[in-house]
Amino acid sequence: MSKGTILSGMRPTGRLHIGHLSVLENWARLQDEYRCYFMIADLHSLTTKFDDTAELPNDTRQMVLDWLSVGIDPVKSAVFVQSAVREHAELHLYFSMNTPLSWLERCPTYKDQLVQFEKQGKDITTYGFLGYPLLQAADILIYLADTVPVGEDQLPHIELTREVARRFNFLYKTDLFPEPQALLGRFPLVPGVDGRKMSKSYGNDIAISASTDEVKKRVNAMITDPERVRREDPGHPEVCIVHKYQEIYNNEMLEYVQKACRGAERGCVACKKELLEIVEEMLAPIRERRARYEKSSYEDLRQYILNAREYLSGQGSLQSDDNGTERVPEAVVDRFKKFTGTRREKNYLREIGQYIIDDYMAGVFDENDVCDVVDAKMDLVNLILIKGSQRARLTARNTIKKVRDAMNLRY
Repeated sequence: MSKGTILSGMRPTGRLHIGHLSVLENWARLQDEYRCYFMIADLHSLTTKFDDTAELPNDTRQMVLDWLSVGIDPVKSAVFVQSAVREHAELHLYFSMNTPLSWLERCPTYKDQLVQFEKQGKDITTYGFLGYPLLQAADILIYLADTVPVGEDQLPHIELTREVARRFNFLYKTDLFPEPQALLGRFPLVPGVDGRKMSKSYGNDIAISASTDEVKKRVNAMITDPERVRREDPGHPEVCIVHKYQEIYNNEMLEYVQKACRGAERGCVACKKELLEIVEEMLAPIRERRARYEKSSYEDLRQYILNAREYLSGQGSLQSDDNGTERVPEAVVDRFKKFTGTRREKNYLREIGQYIIDDYMAGVFDENDVCDVVDAKMDLVNLILIKGSQRARLTARNTIKKVRDAMNLRY
């Protein structure tokens, strides 16, 4: 039985917080059951931040580092930037030609967000914002995804995607697009340390990549029972933010924690200390994996390419640019000469250049691999996004060809 296909993604917002952990951990579990495409939705970010793009590259990098540190495997899954696969925009255009305007206007979040942003002094009454649910449908259907992991709030968007698929199939007498099913996940709502919604803009979040000192500072800032003035006063755990975290991360001990709090058997300081240990135990391995991706070596790049090649070969989806021509070092050296990185990056290329040449001559790399390593500026995160975009593009181009055939756009 062949695997199903999943498409999911997030807008690039920089470092993620622990409220995102359950979603990412769910993605990581799905990688063994589905063909997964995980997308950095930079085009979607333009719907509300079209005039504020300076931090997009860094925000993308920081978010991808969090994905990788939590367990998204770039060998098993295509991790890519949405705008690098132009077929998303092309399919969105085709869908926009036959989707009734009323379908977009009835989106339940559309008017609410217009009002919300208006209160912030921002006008987002643009064509792009109205049409973003249709772009979302194109994101899903370009990979013929049959499953989309979502929370309940996203169900209307999945239903619109199903309607778009049905309408296209009916209009052009094809069965090209599946009607994707929602894979519902129930993810705990992690509050900010001040009790409000966790958000970087509020300064009340605990970042997935937070250092030990940062975690300690955030836990110590958590609001506890305001009526519990002294250690011997009975507590009310239902109004304590620390207890909310205990419910999420220390569920096995919850009955004892509640009883001890109400009976004044332990104080808030002890409760915070225990919570700090729990959060630290959870984040320490994530922090360690993130550091490996941040400080990648040439061997890390090399091993990633080899692992991806082996995996894709086993999946029957490997394509190579090896056309049987004789390999000569000059082909790689010529590529080096065209490199336009910083002085530091150029120095690093000089340092490892001979290793790249040797791997090319030995058949470890093909010319495409050499180009990708250099274009990535010898950085593993960049290389993962380049390779992920190539994998996504292969599928997307195949879908677009079928779409154009169905629409008689053959010239």
